[in-house]
Amino acid sequence: MNNAIQTALIVDDEKRITFELQEFFEINDYQTFRAHSITEEKEILKNHHIDILIQDIRLGDGSGLDILIEVKEQFPEIDVIVISGHGDMDTVIEAMRLGATDYLKKPFTHNDLLIAIERINTSKLNKHKLATLTEQKAYILDNIAYKHKKNIISISDSSKKMLEEACRISKFDTVNVLLKGETGTGKEVLAHLIHNISNRKDNLLISVNCSAIPETMFESEFFGYEKGAFTGAEKSKKGFFELADQGTLFLDEIGDLSFNVQSKLLRAIEAQEFYPLGSQQPRKVDIRLISATNRDLDAMIQSREFRGDLYHRLNGFSLTLPPLSQRKEDIPALIDTFVERFCQENKRSVPQIESQVYQQLATQKFEGNIRELKNIVEKAMIFCDDNSLDLKHFGLNSSNNQSELLSKSNLNLDYNENILIQEALRRCAHNQTQAAKLLGISRHALIRRLEKIKPE
Repeated sequence: MNNAIQTALIVDDEKRITFELQEFFEINDYQTFRAHSITEEKEILKNHHIDILIQDIRLGDGSGLDILIEVKEQFPEIDVIVISGHGDMDTVIEAMRLGATDYLKKPFTHNDLLIAIERINTSKLNKHKLATLTEQKAYILDNIAYKHKKNIISISDSSKKMLEEACRISKFDTVNVLLKGETGTGKEVLAHLIHNISNRKDNLLISVNCSAIPETMFESEFFGYEKGAFTGAEKSKKGFFELADQGTLFLDEIGDLSFNVQSKLLRAIEAQEFYPLGSQQPRKVDIRLISATNRDLDAMIQSREFRGDLYHRLNGFSLTLPPLSQRKEDIPALIDTFVERFCQENKRSVPQIESQVYQQLATQKFEGNIRELKNIVEKAMIFCDDNSLDLKHFGLNSSNNQSELLSKSNLNLDYNENILIQEALRRCAHNQTQAAKLLGISRHALIRRLEKIKPE
């Protein structure tokens, strides 16, 4: 027997029974106490820690049910096995309702008691495992949320505003969110962040690329189907809506859904209800929708390519993700992030990034936005075999790095240095650490130069 429980209290007005049970418990290495009245029982409970209580229902000075109420209120961690020679089912039901763990009818054997205690031990072990798993899950979810938040670089004013709004709307988890922005601006990353810091984080985020779902498969993929619903349906399958119940359904490329499919989606969203194929019974769900698009839905509504009523259902709150061209201050930090992540995933040491890399990449257009920058950095890392990441790994050279900011008419070094410093600070929203990286100097060196050019 698993002796997780160490202390037992036996309460019965028949001393013979308490002595017999005391012998049983002591053989099994329990510290054992006996009581023959409620008064004695209360005194022992007051002065000793008890793990398991054997409680007779009928005692000379009161009811075992009444003391059971007090025990569960004052010592909820005590497991109670109720014993009685009367086998009244109403009493049994009442005892279990009041918090008894088990019930034994007199006379019972030691084996009956042993089985009851094993059930208690198993239950305690399962509760401990569940509590541990719950704590581990909470840790994992918090870690995921931290990583997603960390992955969203927010140095520029536009990205700071975007992150602040995303964190704010995450708290209101019944409001649907529409994410707008060019391809590669990080809409899916932001969707994961909103989910992972919301009250729905304990449940799933189901991510769906709408452009990859053929119209003929929309209902089976989104709503699922019953066994035998169509040829080849050999077993039932849950759809995206049911899988996302109590969680979040992320619909990427929402503007690519056909007009016919949009009406089916609208009905399911409005009712929070759907019918799996082959079923006559509706399924109710509670989901939050986060949708994303790089298309102009307003223009699509005007051209009757997108339903206005669906748009308003999806657009409880909208967030527009700025293109990388409007957040160039974030480029140095993004480069650092992509390099560190690549090295971590590929078990490599992080190289020193030459200042020319920051300077040159900050001048690029990046029409593919963050995704394009990420791909460029990862490709450069593949060709980087030493401890320094420089322009040659990007297929660039320093001759491409002529700044248009420098004055051609004034070649004074101090004058042009001032221009470069001010431009670097502007690009990095006056973050001195990031500006120093762009300039290829230390933060302390930048501070010294700033002090030198301060007006008297």
